[in-house]
Amino acid sequence: MANIKSAKKRVLIAEENRQRNTAFKTSIKTALKKALALAEGDDKEALNAAISKAYQLCDKAVSKGILHKNTAARKKSRLVLAIKKLAK
Repeated sequence: MANIKSAKKRVLIAEENRQRNTAFKTSIKTALKKALALAEGDDKEALNAAISKAYQLCDKAVSKGILHKNTAARKKSRLVLAIKKLAK
């Protein structure tokens, strides 16, 4: 553990940020899995809403600095490719 007060504070803040980022990434994974599960069904409206939510979460993660822009683009691309594959 650090000895300087500001360094101690940075350690605490870094831990808070790590937990927040982990929770956000988990919500993205959940949204992607939900969209894939809906792709197997017949409800196109719910599927479109789930895809939109997944896109929104990915874009928000990029703007907050949680994900790199290319990582978010890759996740969105793979989601659509998987959904198209299931639709066939």
